Amino acid sequence: MSAIPVTMKDYKVETFPTWCPGCGDFSVLAGVTKALATAGKHPKDVAVVSGIGCSSNLPHFLKAYGVHSLHGRALPVAQGIKLANPDMVVIATGGDGDGYGIGAGHWLHAMRRNLDITYVVMNNEIYGLTTGQTSPTSLVGHKTKSTPFGNIEQPVNPVGVALMAGATFVARGFSGDAKGLATIIQKGIEHKGFSFIDVQSPCVTYNKLNTYDWHRERVYNLQDAGHDVTDFNAAVQRALEWPTKDPAGKEPIGIFYQQTGRPTYGESERAYQVNANPARAQKLGVSAEQRKELLAQLY
Repeated sequence: MSAIPVTMKDYKVETFPTWCPGCGDFSVLAGVTKALATAGKHPKDVAVVSGIGCSSNLPHFLKAYGVHSLHGRALPVAQGIKLANPDMVVIATGGDGDGYGIGAGHWLHAMRRNLDITYVVMNNEIYGLTTGQTSPTSLVGHKTKSTPFGNIEQPVNPVGVALMAGATFVARGFSGDAKGLATIIQKGIEHKGFSFIDVQSPCVTYNKLNTYDWHRERVYNLQDAGHDVTDFNAAVQRALEWPTKDPAGKEPIGIFYQQTGRPTYGESERAYQVNANPARAQKLGVSAEQRKELLAQLY
């Protein structure tokens, strides 16, 4: 990694975000940028991967290596990049539909593998790009274009799922707290292992229920409340506080759980133990001698 000092300006691009004015994703973009700069990560050492959705446009607005992949497939691409080049800082970004809907299977397995990547999900509890249908995290009773009489499905609990799946860093941020969000993302990037960050990122155009003011009435900071991030059982109990049917229920934000010392996938994979050189450093193709050795193993 580069030792050259880094500032937020180093990540600035000419392309202006296309999100609606007031969208929570602006705070996430600022948070990721500030986190990378504060952590001293240079753009040349960073790769940002996304899926499909409003939030998945994020790599376009950040000066770094970027991949705008397929719907729900950001994590497989991010994992491939990290395994091919372990020195890269790899961040996957997306929305609740992309990550908790079509991409849910990849999400589960990436967490249990504990690859050293950071996954930031902009959770606005609605499908914004397709103009306002219910999403995997829409609350029961939420009236949307696809549920005009109110949503009847129980919402996914992203933090609870992440804890059960084995993510070693689990947190929730809020776009209305830009400074706190940037700090959480920075700690996630600096964590060695899979970092999952669910961000309550209001959609100001299509979600008239879960607004900034609605969240502000409910959020409280876990660290201010004295929560022990090393206590898994306590983290689970905090995770169960939200989503809630209680209109006056509270919504914890901050770091729920952090486990250190657990080997990452790259540290456990035998291929890296036998050959320390990453895939990016390997010569393409197979030599005549290598081909002969491979065939000898088959016969």
